[in-house]
Parts: sequence; structure tokens; C-alpha cells
Amino acid sequence: MFGSDPHTGFILASYAVTVITLGLVAGWIVVDHRTQKARLADLEARGVTRRSARGGDLAS
Repeated sequence: MFGSDPHTGFILASYAVTVITLGLVAGWIVVDHRTQKARLADLEARGVTRRSARGGDLAS
């Protein structure tokens, strides 16, 4: 299939770069998610709450 195409190297390299890039982005998202969860847990442990959890009135 690709053996006779003169652009085989470019096509395979493009796929490889795409797969690597998507893998890095997915890894970054996973690490960032864990970091954000740890930060939120730290804030909650220190007693910091979200404004939406306070039950304040929006009209005031």
C-alpha cells in the first residue's frame, strides 16, 4: 500500500507526530486534573469554600 508511494516517509512521520502530540496533550490533561484536585482538596482542608456553596443571594 505505502511501499510504492514516494511520500510514504512524510505520511508516516506525520502520523507519528500526531500520535505523539495527542499523547502528550492527554498526559498533560491528566496531570493537570490531578494537580487541580490536589489544590482543591488543600483549600477545602483549610476551610476555604466556593461562593456558590455559601447560598448567597444574587440580587444583593
